[in-house]
Order: sequence, then structure tokens, then C-alpha cells
Amino acid sequence: MISDKQFLHIIDNTPLVSIDLIIEDIQGNVLLGKRSNRPAQGYWFVPGGRIRKNETIADAMTRISSTELGVDLSINDVQLLGAYDHIYEDNYLGEDGINTHYVVLAYSLKLPGVIGVSVDKIEDEQHSAMRYWAKDALLQDDGVHPNTKAYFMR
Repeated sequence: MISDKQFLHIIDNTPLVSIDLIIEDIQGNVLLGKRSNRPAQGYWFVPGGRIRKNETIADAMTRISSTELGVDLSINDVQLLGAYDHIYEDNYLGEDGINTHYVVLAYSLKLPGVIGVSVDKIEDEQHSAMRYWAKDALLQDDGVHPNTKAYFMR
């Protein structure tokens, strides 16, 4: 395990790679969580997380979906939307002068499908709440992070 100081050095000098999950229900509403931690703290954002060193994308997909959604998704359950840059002025510790750059692999899943994701069953330390949003509503709401809105502005 690396220290916070070592990880901040990494964040200050290189991009991180992560997965975002764009989960749509049968009506086309999108699952968002209200972030409890930095970056993007206090904003509504799609579920997701960092890929760890030596972790395959497929393994990261299963770990992240299990942690954030309570279900084990396979890489075969989702469709790649593309790669996105997410650049934030802050970092997970709120250390001044260090921004965060993610290269995000965005994947989509339309329900019903392989799984059903119920917001009542989702509990994790990264979100204070989870709910489904209509796309028009999330695009108009200032509480939804611009990086999440970008997925729906194509």
C-alpha cells in the first residue's frame, strides 16, 4: 500500500485510468449518485472508479460494479461508449495546487438486461444518495457534474 503523499505525487504527475458506468432503466432514466468525496464532491455523478495497477479492465468492471451497484457485472454485459478526459481542479485529499486528471473508459448498460439495479440496495462510502434521473432533467440541473452531462450531449 502506498502512502497518501506517494499517491498525491502520482496524481500530480500522471493521469489515472477509471471506468464510468452509464446505467439506464427501461424508461431511459440514468442512475446517478451524489458524491461524498473528492473530486466532484457534492455533485451527482454516474457510478465508477479507478482501475488499479495490474488489474484488468474486466476485473475492474466486476469490482467497481459490485462495490458501487451491489451486482457483479461482466465486461460482456456492457458496451463501450468511448474514452473521456475528466480534469478536476482538486484531488481526493483536497491538497492545494494538485489537480486530478482521469482518462475514463465509459461503458453503458440498458435495463432490463442482465441485471436490475435497485437504488434501495446500493450502499457505499462514495455516495450519500443514489437515484435515477431523466436525461432532460440531469442536463438542466446545476447539481449534476458537467463530466456526467457530457455523456448525454452527443
